[in-house]
Amino acid sequence: MAENIGTSYDGGGDGGGFKEQDHLLPIANVGRIMKQILPPNAKISKEAKETMQECVSEFISFVTGEASEKCRKERRKTVNGDDICWALATLGFDNHAVPLKRYLYKFREFEGDKAANQVKVSISNSKDDDDDDEAQKQQQQSPLMFQHDWKQ
Repeated sequence: MAENIGTSYDGGGDGGGFKEQDHLLPIANVGRIMKQILPPNAKISKEAKETMQECVSEFISFVTGEASEKCRKERRKTVNGDDICWALATLGFDNHAVPLKRYLYKFREFEGDKAANQVKVSISNSKDDDDDDEAQKQQQQSPLMFQHDWKQ
């Protein structure tokens, strides 16, 4: 099956086929992430991007499958962030599970603060325009960037 990566699969001609590529992360996104860690003048070959695309897509499927199995056993239909953190730890990726769990906690905290600010804004619409501008700035900020020093 590994030799079929990037080729079409047709489940018997019933229109239910899919392309293997549909299950991969977009290569442009993979390349963008790869460029972030490299010096500005570095080049990345198409083959390197495709190899990384396959690897990260397989990794995500592997971890998500473990989390999904846990949810199935618990008769739940939704996989959440805690399930992903659990799966990472279960599969031996503790060094990734710990910072991801910390990020998830901070993200949820940020989302709670954001929701509280939205309520304040809707209540105080008749108030000072400066307060509204500040609340809008907070809403537009991206939630905590997940940064990791991969050179550790």
